[in-house]
Amino acid sequence: MTRSAAHRAAVVALGAALALTGLVVATAPAPASSAAPVVNEQRAKIPPGVRRVVFVGNNWDGTADLLAPGSFQRLARINVIPDYDARMQEIATNPYRLAYFLAIRALIGEGHDQFVDDMYSSNDGRLVVISRPSFGDVVAISLRTRKIVWRFAVDGVRSDHMAVSPDGRRVVVSASTGNVVHVLRVRDGKELGRFPSGGSPHESVFIDGGRRILHASIGMVYSPLDDPALDATKDDRVLQIVDARTYRVLRRYNLRKALDVRGLDDVSTAVRPMTLSPDEKKIYFQLSFFHGYVQLDRRTGRITRVRRLPNLVPDTPRELYLLDSAHHGIAMNPRGTKLCVAGTMSDYATVVDAPSGRRSRLIKGGLKPYWVTPSWDGRYCYISWSGSDTVSRISYATARIVSTTKVGDHPQRVRNGVIRRAFLASPTSS
Repeated sequence: MTRSAAHRAAVVALGAALALTGLVVATAPAPASSAAPVVNEQRAKIPPGVRRVVFVGNNWDGTADLLAPGSFQRLARINVIPDYDARMQEIATNPYRLAYFLAIRALIGEGHDQFVDDMYSSNDGRLVVISRPSFGDVVAISLRTRKIVWRFAVDGVRSDHMAVSPDGRRVVVSASTGNVVHVLRVRDGKELGRFPSGGSPHESVFIDGGRRILHASIGMVYSPLDDPALDATKDDRVLQIVDARTYRVLRRYNLRKALDVRGLDDVSTAVRPMTLSPDEKKIYFQLSFFHGYVQLDRRTGRITRVRRLPNLVPDTPRELYLLDSAHHGIAMNPRGTKLCVAGTMSDYATVVDAPSGRRSRLIKGGLKPYWVTPSWDGRYCYISWSGSDTVSRISYATARIVSTTKVGDHPQRVRNGVIRRAFLASPTSS
C-alpha cells in the first residue's frame, strides 16, 4: 500500500471509529498562506536594540527557526514545547482528549503530532506567541529564557491560525473544534473577546488599520467525502468581516452564489489562503481542490477574476489531496503588482502579474509548498517547502529563487518578526 493510500485508509477508518465513540472531529487543516498587509508583521520602524528576523514554525518538530532576513541563514532554534511531558500526561489521563489527540495525528498531521501552527513576536522582541494544534492551546515563550510566560487553552481541542493587530497588542486565534475565534492580549494572554465562525475556523487578517478582521472558516477538510456532489457534508464555511472592537460579525459573503454566477457551481466554497490588494478593495484567495485563485470585489461580493493555474496531477483523485488543498499559499507584494502562489499538490511556485494574470515559469524548488509570506520590505516572497524541510526566498521581480535554507521537520508557517539583539547573543539562543 502506498503512503497516500495508507493515509486515505487511515482517514476513513479513524473517522468511523470516532463516529462510533460519539466524537465528531470538527477540526481544521493545515496551514494556509499570508495576507497582504505586511504591517501585520512588523513592517513599521523597530525600536532600538531590536533586530528583524524571520520565524519558521517546524510543525512536526515542535521547534521554530529564526532566520536573518538578509542572509537567510539560521540564527537560532527554539523549542516550542518545553512543557511536553506535562501536556502529554494531561492528555493521557483524559480519554476524551486522548481520542482527539490521536485523531489530529491521523487526520490532520499525516501521522505526526502538530506542535506549531502559527506564531507572532511581540513588538518589543521579548515574546513569541505560538498556537500549538495538538495541545489545543496558545503559549507565549520568552525569547530570552525560552520558557513559557503564559498559556491559554482554546475552546475545543485544537488551535490553528492566528493574526496580530497592527499595534501588536492583540492576537486572534482560531479554535478549530470550538467554531470560535479568541482575541487575546499579547502581554499576558488574557482573553479580551471572541467571535463566532463556521466549521473549522481558519485564517484571519486585520484590515482597515486594525478596525476590522477578515476571517474564513474551511469546514471538514479531513472528511473523505470529497465528491463535489457531497460538498454540503463538509460543514458550514464562511467568509466574513468582523468589528475588531465589538467582535460583532458585520458581513458574511455568499460565496456559493458568487461562484455559481461565474459558472463555478462545482467548486468548493472553502476559502484557503488569502491576500489583499494594498487598498484592501480586492481579496484574492484559493479554494479547496481548485488549482489557481479567484479575485473578489470586497464591496460588491462579486468574483471579478478566475485564474486557473497548471494542474500537474490531473489523475490524482480528490480524496488524496492534502487536506483538500490543491493550491495552498498566496501573497501579494506591497505594490499590488505581483502575486506569489504555491501549487501545493503539483510541487511548484509561480509569480503572477496581478493586473494581467500572466504567470512566470513554474518554480520547482522543493516538495509540498504550503505557505507564502512577503518579506518585510516587499522584495521577496518566502515559501515553505514542507515536504523538503526547507524555506526559500523568491524574488517578486525575477520570479526566481534567491536562496534556500534547511530548517526543521515539516515547516509550515513563516512570519516576519523581531527579537532583542541581546537575546541572540545569549548562551540560550540555540
